[in-house]
Amino acid sequence: MFAIIHDAGWPIWFLLLASVIAVALIIERSVNLRDARIIPPSLFEQVVAVYRRQGLSDDVVDKLASDSPLGQVLAAGLRNFQSSRYVMKEAIEEAGRAVGHDLERFLTTLGTIASAAPLLGLFGTVIGMIEIFGSQSPTGTNPQQLAHGISVALYNTAFGIGISVPSLIFYRHFKNKVDGFVVRMEQSAAKLVDIVHGERA
Repeated sequence: MFAIIHDAGWPIWFLLLASVIAVALIIERSVNLRDARIIPPSLFEQVVAVYRRQGLSDDVVDKLASDSPLGQVLAAGLRNFQSSRYVMKEAIEEAGRAVGHDLERFLTTLGTIASAAPLLGLFGTVIGMIEIFGSQSPTGTNPQQLAHGISVALYNTAFGIGISVPSLIFYRHFKNKVDGFVVRMEQSAAKLVDIVHGERA
């Protein structure tokens, strides 16, 4: 492995740094974007049951808000349950935007790595080509410098593509997952508004 890094030249260090960051972000998002953590399976039913049975105190709403992202959205609506339907929906939408923004945390960085990695690989390729041309001299070609230039060009190109592809796949996967969470939270919030305002059993 160290021999490959040596052969790839100094441009490879930018790609190695990008790969470490990408792996860390993929692990972090995989852990924090689990279904059970974002939208607990029975949370909505429990909230409705508590609301119908005893109403909602500030302590219950605060506890709900700290439970999960879905809890934050539902709590925003329940804090305004005595207001009009419009005000309640407005509060839910504001909370939903904030939660959606939080769920997309680090995805921009992952997407940037997916886009930038091939360019970093191309940069390494250019450096390698410069070394290849530098190996030419009036007295002949320096085989060692020529071989090193080819190694730098090829290794950096391969590393750039190798980092970009999984980063892009996971970026798209997490982005789609966040969009799905937002839709499901909006649906649950809409049901809650209907229940509070007596339009749904």
